[in-house]
Amino acid sequence: MIGTIVNTCTIIAGSLIGALLNRGVKEQYKEVLYTGLGLASLAIGLNATITNLPKSQYPVLFIVALAVGGVVGTWFDIDGRFKRLVNKRSKGQGENRLGDGLSTAILLYCIGPLSMLGPVISALKGDHTFLFTNATLDFVSSTIFASTYGIGMVLAAPVLFLWQGMFYLVAQISSSAVSDALMAELLIVGGLMITGSGLGLLNLKDCKTLNLLPSLLVPVAWFLFLHLV
Repeated sequence: MIGTIVNTCTIIAGSLIGALLNRGVKEQYKEVLYTGLGLASLAIGLNATITNLPKSQYPVLFIVALAVGGVVGTWFDIDGRFKRLVNKRSKGQGENRLGDGLSTAILLYCIGPLSMLGPVISALKGDHTFLFTNATLDFVSSTIFASTYGIGMVLAAPVLFLWQGMFYLVAQISSSAVSDALMAELLIVGGLMITGSGLGLLNLKDCKTLNLLPSLLVPVAWFLFLHLV
């Protein structure tokens, strides 16, 4: 898991560096960073969705996933609970937006071809190229996030480690468990979630993207069902 470890460490390092820069960044520049992060989220999310839609074997599965996952997530109030917990523990300027920043960062770090395919390729072929590339991108992103939202952004690092570790272990146990078809469905749903986060950063629409997290379990459950029958 050397690739995942490196990726996690780069997020920690980037967050520490960004937190140091945070002290000297004026409010108008932070607002520009919010806008930049929002636009980047829109681009990354839409690209992931549009790129993988033609690969989908079940074109309506992502709609069902978002509907079912959204209802379940809203019932549990995942987004609200997460933001209340984060903002309760955060202090200083911009504390009311740390929850938004952390949820967006976690989605950007975890939902993407490099972050999801990287651990699988690392486990099956011992090739860490995808993860090292992802680590470089995440270092830059984490520095920007932390310079905007503060040191609390470092909490995204253990989440990434557990996320990539899950893919790594599943691939080690069964190389056929994480198929290309399943990966495509996850990237479609995940891409739309990242797009929703971008809309929130731009203050266009609060999509409460964390309430959509259970949507990622729907494609997994569907492919498991197909395998069993």
